[in-house]
Amino acid sequence: MEPILKTENVWKVYRTGKVEVTALHGVSIEVMPGEFVSIMGPSGCGKSTLLHVIGGLAQATSGRVLLDGNDLTKMNDSARTLLRRHKVGFVFQRFNLLPTLDAYHNIALAQHLHDNGFDPHRFEAVAQLLGLSGRLRHKPSELSGGEQQRVALARAIISEPKIVLADEPTGNLDTKSSESVLALLRQLNKDLGQTIVMITHNPDAATYGNRVLHMRDGMVVNGTGAH
Repeated sequence: MEPILKTENVWKVYRTGKVEVTALHGVSIEVMPGEFVSIMGPSGCGKSTLLHVIGGLAQATSGRVLLDGNDLTKMNDSARTLLRRHKVGFVFQRFNLLPTLDAYHNIALAQHLHDNGFDPHRFEAVAQLLGLSGRLRHKPSELSGGEQQRVALARAIISEPKIVLADEPTGNLDTKSSESVLALLRQLNKDLGQTIVMITHNPDAATYGNRVLHMRDGMVVNGTGAH
């Protein structure tokens, strides 16, 4: 089986005038289909930069990024945008929901944007799995933080992406809501076989994945199996 995601000696250098800041120092990782990988490290270690690079939101300075067999480092902006649209689901710390739309239309819009058309059976299954069936006609301002993040999760998986990239998905949530969202991520991984890469600084959150990669100073320093 081939990795769904592979980076080879990836460097990311930010330049401002004559100042250079190296955010990634030769990162090489592999993620297999169906894995739930947590990438953990302190603030400023480069983990969010890595997520942006592997998701095609930022271009690596050097090295290779292969996503479902596609080399992101050889693509222009429009090609990476198309790849993101069809193969990647994103979940961010800030829920990024459209405030004027209710939960139903926030999720449905994501399905339309992926050019797959609206699939009511998929929609109903996802809404039920994430416990949203009774909250679909509420706007984000009428939902709790945990409910908003569940809508964001539904939006990320509605079009069956090859991989979900979650950047500190519980960063704005209280403990109870955080545990609920993390349990849902684990359920999506186990029940649907959804491949997930999650960025977190929280050791407890990291253990929800089945493998943990530790980052420090722009490098992956080791990896462990979670329990």
